[in-house]
Formats: sequence, C-alpha cells, structure tokens
Amino acid sequence: MKELIQYIAQALVDDPDQVKVSVIDGEQTTVLELQVAKEDLGKIIGKKGRTAQAMRTILACTSAKTGKRVLLEIVE
Repeated sequence: MKELIQYIAQALVDDPDQVKVSVIDGEQTTVLELQVAKEDLGKIIGKKGRTAQAMRTILACTSAKTGKRVLLEIVE
C-alpha cells in the first residue's frame, strides 16, 4: 500500500523526488504518513480535500483484504 500511495502522489506533484511515505504499524491499524514539498501540498489535498479523500478511499478498499485499518496522514 505504501508503493500505491507513493505512485499516486508522484504522479500528482511537480517535484516527485520530494515524495516520502513512511509506515507506522500497529496491531489493528497502519498509518501511512505522506510528505511532499510545501508547494505541492495543495495538489495532494485537492479542492475541498477531494484528492486526499480519493486516496483514502482507495486505501480503505485495498486494506479490506488484509483486515487491518489503514489511515493516510498528510504531513506538512
């Protein structure tokens, strides 16, 4: 799932080298922290948060197979 979010984020931003995804595993939940360049933050969030919500929906669908909850946090 880390690779999926990294691939989507790199396709959206102007500076794909600045995209970093870190994984924090827990028992029931996995947290993916997404970091991008400051000027690309608006592109990741999107209008009214629609792009970020779409990425979270994709994560929810792919994590249903594993039985763990996956959260996406966008870090400034």
